[in-house]
Amino acid sequence: MNRDGLVVTAVDQSSLKKKTAVSSSWILLDREAQSTTLDVDKHVIMRRVQIHARDLRILDPMLNYPSTILGREKVIVLNLEHIKAIITADEVLLRDPMDDNVIPIVEQLQRRLASDYPISQGQGEEEDNHPGVRNNFETEFPFEFRALEVFLEAICSFLDARTRELETDAYPALDELTSKISSRNLDRVRKLKSAMTRLTNRVQKVRDELEQLLDDDDDMADLYLSRKLAVASSPVSGSGAPHWFLNSPTIGSKISRTISRGSMETTQEENDVEELEMLLEAYFMQIDGTLNKLSTLDNHRNQLIQLELFLCSGTVCLSVYSLVAAIFGMNIPYTWKTGHGYVFKWVVVITGIVCALLFSIIIFYARHKGLVGS
Repeated sequence: MNRDGLVVTAVDQSSLKKKTAVSSSWILLDREAQSTTLDVDKHVIMRRVQIHARDLRILDPMLNYPSTILGREKVIVLNLEHIKAIITADEVLLRDPMDDNVIPIVEQLQRRLASDYPISQGQGEEEDNHPGVRNNFETEFPFEFRALEVFLEAICSFLDARTRELETDAYPALDELTSKISSRNLDRVRKLKSAMTRLTNRVQKVRDELEQLLDDDDDMADLYLSRKLAVASSPVSGSGAPHWFLNSPTIGSKISRTISRGSMETTQEENDVEELEMLLEAYFMQIDGTLNKLSTLDNHRNQLIQLELFLCSGTVCLSVYSLVAAIFGMNIPYTWKTGHGYVFKWVVVITGIVCALLFSIIIFYARHKGLVGS
């Protein structure tokens, strides 16, 4: 039992290989990559990280909320597909750690935090022995951004893998449709189109969320949890740090070194989001590349649909032309045949003109409705 009265259980790596249906299960990872599982209700989580119920509702797997990255006073609320997490300046809470898609993320997060923690500790000791070295708070990549980077990398890689799987299935199906237009091939392409549309919407939502963050410096500044903690603890702010942050030797040492800064320097750092902007920009480019792959695939499919439309339209017009020829080719005695042989010539010419006009009308209508390109 910990200081918050929660019953926690150490995570066994082998147990992560088993999937559970418990939706209230969370995994907590601290700066030292130490992990514990929490089987608690939402009220306990709300009290622990101090967020509103509406923010926690975004992480409910039963509700279909779009991809979201929210910066709050003391936490970052992250909802990216199957990644539903709460990041503070000193720990990460990740929902449903036994999910097959979440298990690799937990393992990657543990490896990343474990590899970074000794380095940050070494930097802090070096600064204590060498006052001339730049402040560790300024040079160390904040904990919340290290966790955010793992989640962004995971979701971008996940969506890119789904896109490659779709390409593997789609291009052979489209090539087969090109060689032979049949109901079986058309049905196969139609199913792939539905899958591609759903995947495109998912990728688009993640891209839009990153783009929205990049377009607003205030939203990016809200994600600097360690900076806001340091500012709130400085004499300028007139308020002390929360006791649950001061209990951390890492955070406490950072706060003590930060108090000596002037208010002007603090203000400049509050407006500096270049570090986070570079991080978000890198993954924005990656997810944008994935969206471009889907757009290319969709364009290839649309070209085949246009080809199919032209062929079907031509077939209809030729059928009308063939019908007239078939009527005249019947062995039925017509009284007007005698002395009127020139009529056949004009019927053939007029029928050809009518079929050409019919084909043009079909193509014009299709372009007017946006079914084919101009």
